[in-house]
Amino acid sequence: MRKLIFLFALALFALNVSAKKVKFSVDLTGFEISPNGVHVTGDFQTIAGFPGGDWSSESTPMAREAETDIFSIIVDIPAFQKYEYRFVNGDQFYETEFVPLESRVGYEFNDNRWIYVDSIANDTTFTGAIVFGENAPQGQFLVRFKVNLENLASISEHGVHVAGSFQGWNTATTRLYSFEENIYEIISFMPEGDYQFKFLNGNTDAGYEIVPAECSDEGNRQIFVYDHVVHNTVCFSSCVDCIPSSISDEMEAASVRIRYDAANTMLIISSAKEGIYQMAVFDMQGKLLSTNQLSLNPEASSDISRLADGIYIIRLSNGPTMFTSKFLKK
Repeated sequence: MRKLIFLFALALFALNVSAKKVKFSVDLTGFEISPNGVHVTGDFQTIAGFPGGDWSSESTPMAREAETDIFSIIVDIPAFQKYEYRFVNGDQFYETEFVPLESRVGYEFNDNRWIYVDSIANDTTFTGAIVFGENAPQGQFLVRFKVNLENLASISEHGVHVAGSFQGWNTATTRLYSFEENIYEIISFMPEGDYQFKFLNGNTDAGYEIVPAECSDEGNRQIFVYDHVVHNTVCFSSCVDCIPSSISDEMEAASVRIRYDAANTMLIISSAKEGIYQMAVFDMQGKLLSTNQLSLNPEASSDISRLADGIYIIRLSNGPTMFTSKFLKK
């Protein structure tokens, strides 16, 4: 019995050492608030000690903040992990919010919100009171940074970070998470404005990438925030994504696939998300070569016979969402 008690105490100690306070908060201003309360549900509930297990819609109630319609809760959960969650206006799972595309995990059609807890600092991780069913807190916009480290020999044991004018150029506070090999990303919230930033392999100045002159402003990347932005995946220290290892490339998070006809003169583009897409083709220096409109129902073709042999960038946009990849003309 004493041994079991000791092991249990040791486990609790280990959890406390690695635990981090995380504040989940949701803004229901303008919504009819359920008489059954407001809750948060996710894959953190079991490890945080709530009954009912993960994804229980009624076991993690959120408290109203003062006289507002903002509800929040602070939980202790292990750091250096990714967590998925949703807000619930009520206590039944069918009352969970519809999460916008930009905020979703996105991979394998996963439509949950997510957060990466990146430190054990003695503070509380808090992104802000996200509007129910929206991308960001009031007065702010979502920016999803994405970088591909495929061209690096190794990735720092201290993780991949982004630093910029939106967070005081702190090299250690904004750590990215990888859902798939080599691609790292993070969601940040910020007001409208122009920002500069750079990615880091590590968490010190020595890990900064070198941004090429053709896509830099005073040596930094630049982003103009006036709406929610899913940043195009770029290769570390490059203006574009890394060169694909195969001719066919499935665009991440969009279920968009590119293939070629037998003569290699037509791109055949298909998508699980049907609709009208604006298509733009660039060379590897970022020069716009052509634009046209495609109706993917579920596929369409585009003539590339006039292009010289080489690698090109294709960008498809459908409303606020943009997808970028490469193709090889030969």
